[in-house]
Amino acid sequence: MKKIIAFGASSSKQSINKQLATFAASQFQNVSVEILDLNDYEMPIFSVDKEKENGIHPLAQEFYTKLGSADLIIISFAEHNGNFSTAFKNILDWTSRINAKTFQEKPMLLLATSPGARGGSSVLEIANKRFPFQGGIVKGSFSLPSFYENFDAEKGITNEELKNEFVKIVNSIEF
Repeated sequence: MKKIIAFGASSSKQSINKQLATFAASQFQNVSVEILDLNDYEMPIFSVDKEKENGIHPLAQEFYTKLGSADLIIISFAEHNGNFSTAFKNILDWTSRINAKTFQEKPMLLLATSPGARGGSSVLEIANKRFPFQGGIVKGSFSLPSFYENFDAEKGITNEELKNEFVKIVNSIEF
């Protein structure tokens, strides 16, 4: 059985991006899904000095191993000042020291959402451009604007036009 690793790239306990990533993973059939919580991978702020003193943090190795176990990686990005959340960026920095191809040539579905009308589109653009250099094979991406108006915890995406766009992207992904 194929395996999906999915997570919201946020440390918020009420992460709307974790909700979107979880929903996205549930749209695939005949797969096993593991939802990660970035709070389980909290490490000191990366620095080369800390790496020299202590080596690669064990949680970075654990995260890297989880990514390697996936047949598809789904990430939904929180946007903090137009970029990755600090929690995600720190995990990415530590993990990239194990292998610059952090995503290990895995297919990826990249998502973003926010309460605002742009739906995290700035951070999604950054990820779409950056991740191929880090071993991610981006198979699709989708931004959900105005999360609270367009998403329901039980129904998923409620805006029909956005839902149709999302379904088309999900259905196009082979892994």
